[in-house]
Amino acid sequence: MQLTSQENVQKNGLLTGIKSFLIWSFTLSVCLLVVGFPVGFVLVSIGVLAVMVLHTVMPISSVIFVAAIIAALNVLAVLLGAAVLAVKGINPKDVTWLSWLHGDAEPKYETTYASCPISCDMPEQK
Repeated sequence: MQLTSQENVQKNGLLTGIKSFLIWSFTLSVCLLVVGFPVGFVLVSIGVLAVMVLHTVMPISSVIFVAAIIAALNVLAVLLGAAVLAVKGINPKDVTWLSWLHGDAEPKYETTYASCPISCDMPEQK
């Protein structure tokens, strides 16, 4: 009986780890897309310089080569980051700046209608 419960714990641990890895992969991919525009500009600038240098050595495939390396580094960074966070056991719900991920966003502003500053404080007339 003890062997069966130990196997269940291992299965649940594996499933929890896979779930955590997939959630972190999604989260880091979204963050890369949001932050990726300014970072992408820097990467493209470095990529253009690399293409210009490699063009003398391999004129036909230098653009494809550099683009594949940049894409592979982005994917590798996301997957490696997700793996490290999943192995460390960090839950995305414990991270404060990920409130958008689990739906606990706190609105900063309350709705104020255009007519409210004029009519909300007025007493009702009978």
